[in-house]
Amino acid sequence: MQRLYDFFRRHPTWVDGFWAFVLLGISGIGLVTMSEGNGYDPTPVAIPVVVGLSVVVALRRRAPEKMLVLAAVIGFVQLVFDVETLPSDFAMLVIIYTAAAVGAKWASRFALVGGLCAAPLSMMRWPSENSGVVGNVFFTIFQIVPFALAWVLGDSIRTRRAYLAQLEERADRLEKEREAQSKVAVAAERARIARELHDVVAHNVSVMVVQADGAAYVLDTAPDQARKALETISGTGRQALAEMRRLLGVLRTGEPEESGEYVPQPDVEQLDELIEQVRTAGLPVDFKVEGTPRPLPSGVELTAYRIVQEALTNTRKHGGENAGASVRLVYFDDGLGLLVEDDGKGAPHELYEDGGADGSGHGLIGMRERVGMVGGTLDAGPRPGGGFRISALLPLKPAH
Repeated sequence: MQRLYDFFRRHPTWVDGFWAFVLLGISGIGLVTMSEGNGYDPTPVAIPVVVGLSVVVALRRRAPEKMLVLAAVIGFVQLVFDVETLPSDFAMLVIIYTAAAVGAKWASRFALVGGLCAAPLSMMRWPSENSGVVGNVFFTIFQIVPFALAWVLGDSIRTRRAYLAQLEERADRLEKEREAQSKVAVAAERARIARELHDVVAHNVSVMVVQADGAAYVLDTAPDQARKALETISGTGRQALAEMRRLLGVLRTGEPEESGEYVPQPDVEQLDELIEQVRTAGLPVDFKVEGTPRPLPSGVELTAYRIVQEALTNTRKHGGENAGASVRLVYFDDGLGLLVEDDGKGAPHELYEDGGADGSGHGLIGMRERVGMVGGTLDAGPRPGGGFRISALLPLKPAH
């Protein structure tokens, strides 16, 4: 049934042609009946009138203005050549509705005026001999009502379509604005991540320089210390190279250089201090570390710290009273796992998507960008029964 309805919507002229054919048949039968039963001799003009009004119905949606003019001309011909009302005159109602619904503004006004004048002109041309003046006036008003209702219905359809089109246009515009804001948020977050990775790389390079100077100083007197320093330089250099590759992926463009001394960024060892600050602010947090702690790449540690920081800030601001949170840090053989959960009422999911809770970050957008920089995965969403859960897996080896 739905396919049939879709077919009719795609081929409106075929549907109108079918009803035009039906109207033509009914009108033809009416002419024959009046000719045989009542001795009515239809003039040669009656047949073109019937055919013309059938054409009006068939092409009403393809050319509504032209068909409206054609219907008006046919009505004038009926008055002039004394062709009484026929079943095909139903096309007048149809074209008035169509002009009001989809026609130009002038056509809609013309259809209203023509519809209101059709009944009085018809009554003046073919008055009822069995009714008095009052009866004729009442019958004229009664005939005006269908024409007025046809125009009102068509105009209502036009207004509704315009309203729906306006809603669709507004929805499209809002969607485009949302996409633009999301792109701006991603760009800003990438720029911030790039600055942080820039500081990490600069810190690693500074460590390498210091170790190289120390190794050169004790190379002859303490070879073991020099060897240890060279090993440190090697490990730090590989780590700096990995961070540099990530930095190139989010390289800043068109931003002014920031002056100041480069300092190391937060790492997982500072999570205890962060969680203690959150507890002092009034949010109970259960913090557990599973697995064997070991040194991690700076980018991974920074990403883990920022995810926990953003998640706990969201919980503190939107969890409501008596909300609690838990943080799990799991060391795997090839990765670092993070699980942050809360049992609060939570904020709308759109807030996590569109903006950070503290106004400095960008919610899940920032988290996904950070996790993506280290080749990890992120899963976030409401918990069954209430609250919010954020789960991340950060590989210890950079993805190529």
